[in-house]
Amino acid sequence: MVITWPQALAWRLRRQLLDPVGRESVSGVVRRLVAVPSMDESLAELAVRARRIRSEEGELGRALADGSVIKAFAFRGAMHYLSPEDGGAYLALRAAGRQWELPSWQEYYRLSPTDWPAFREQVRAALAQGPLTVTELGKAVTAKRRFRHLRPLFPDGAGTLVKPLTWQGDMSLGPRRDGQHTFQLLDDNPRWAGIPDLDDAGRHAVAAYFRSYGPATSDHVHQWLGSGLSAGRKRIQGWLADLRDELVAVEVEGETAYVLRGDADELAGSRASTAVRLLPGHDQWVIGPGTKDPHVVPPRHRDPVTRKANLVVAGGVVSGTWTAKGGELRVTWFGDAGPVPQAALDAEARRIGGILGTSCELRVEISPGVSRA
Repeated sequence: MVITWPQALAWRLRRQLLDPVGRESVSGVVRRLVAVPSMDESLAELAVRARRIRSEEGELGRALADGSVIKAFAFRGAMHYLSPEDGGAYLALRAAGRQWELPSWQEYYRLSPTDWPAFREQVRAALAQGPLTVTELGKAVTAKRRFRHLRPLFPDGAGTLVKPLTWQGDMSLGPRRDGQHTFQLLDDNPRWAGIPDLDDAGRHAVAAYFRSYGPATSDHVHQWLGSGLSAGRKRIQGWLADLRDELVAVEVEGETAYVLRGDADELAGSRASTAVRLLPGHDQWVIGPGTKDPHVVPPRHRDPVTRKANLVVAGGVVSGTWTAKGGELRVTWFGDAGPVPQAALDAEARRIGGILGTSCELRVEISPGVSRA
């Protein structure tokens, strides 16, 4: 099969509910994207709401509270929203490195691998009565003499001590209380599917990546699951090999990429998209393929993308940045991105303004000599 990059990106826009904008639930959007970074809650909510025809302020937080999404330390060790049905697969990959067994980890926390099961049990017992802040969790856990030496760590957040507890499915992050994160048992969520076998998790994660971020190369998968989750190159290569009969090679303007066999016909029938979308910084549209992917992020414009600038995406390609402040939505259009799609920008500015709860006047800054379409 031979296609163009505009076709490929158009198919991906459809898969990621950006063209057309989708009708999925909040949990459906999170599941489609695999994970949504939650370091900045306003960006996380905008990432979800930008993909829904109808949305409401605070809906992502409500989904966390009712258990239709979960939050855990996942890609790059940062907090992410995941679906409770699929999230265990990505946590299994993150736990594969068994960080708690590293000599440096054991030395710093003074916990040996033989101490770890008892520590996990103590945490689960502490959370059995309900969600706790990190300080409250620390008091409960260190009440046991065996773990009293860990007491000074919890007021500062406990760092990497608590992350493996989410990777292993013992707990997840819950709704904030008085501005503080809480931790809660995952087993209390009826939608939680648990932590699968590592190889089952790996094959599931690879297939899910091609389903939402294809057509993609093995390098993309390594960037996503290797750099993102530290799954290990040898393991990832094995999972790719296991799925070889489910993948179809696609030639995209001279490059070989792959897509799931069941998606090949839809991909072949795709037509280039003219959609313009205003997305938040660190959106999965660019994080998924990686900011070094030149087909999504032109190399000369990578710097603002890596600095979490809000993104203007046209036809799937990052073509500018935007800010909203003081009743004004200001777009900086990259002069080499072609003519400014003024009508499409106007429509998208109205849509995003509605999501932000404000009526924003659109202002576009462009390089000299660029015309308006």
